[in-house]
Amino acid sequence: MKKNQTAARARKVGTGPLSDAIGKSGGMDHDMHCRSANASMAGPAFTLRVHTADILMVAKALSLCPPGHVLVIDGQGERNTALWGGLTTLAAHRKGLAGVVIDGAIRDATDIASSKLPVFARAIVPNAGGAEYKGEVDLPVQCGGVVVCPGDWVVGDADGVVVVPQARIEQALDTADRILVAEKEIARQIKKGREMGEILRCDEVLEQKAKGTFLPQLRVVKGDGAAPATEPESPPAHPKAASE
Repeated sequence: MKKNQTAARARKVGTGPLSDAIGKSGGMDHDMHCRSANASMAGPAFTLRVHTADILMVAKALSLCPPGHVLVIDGQGERNTALWGGLTTLAAHRKGLAGVVIDGAIRDATDIASSKLPVFARAIVPNAGGAEYKGEVDLPVQCGGVVVCPGDWVVGDADGVVVVPQARIEQALDTADRILVAEKEIARQIKKGREMGEILRCDEVLEQKAKGTFLPQLRVVKGDGAAPATEPESPPAHPKAASE
């Protein structure tokens, strides 16, 4: 699948269904908010790791990042020094980046708030970083509590950011499409007056759980030579009841 087609599909399905599609995972920390006027983002990752509060490699990584990619900056979660601002946002937008995700802070919030480039970051602060240490590009990083490898798909919207491993993106999109079809049907039935518990068959699920064991240590795989799993014994009768 071509990159542009994949990006369009990913933006359409959104972060929630994609997270569901890969096992309810992949979501970055809750404080990785969109700080610009456009939260809709999807593209393969180009990664950068910087020293804490140091911006020396940010402009270099911006030059190296291909158009249509998301620049992912591992700023080690530093909230009190900005790694990104209005000028870098302007440069990234003019270059055609799909977006920027910063595990750290930004400044020039007013300029960024009006930009159509998706910019996600942990915090806003006026202090700028230094320019002393060489960072690293195009390597696995951690951003927003999630490991991001070069080429992984980074998708953002109003709910936050989700990372999908590169090898799983097509399968994840197909599954997300099916999830959206199911959710559309659930919405249709709600509008007809049905209860959510009935639609999702909650009573059936609860009944099945009530019949099963809730002790993880009793879940023994058959054929491993261990004793078969058994239901927990019923508690002994109350002494008074036993004597009657």
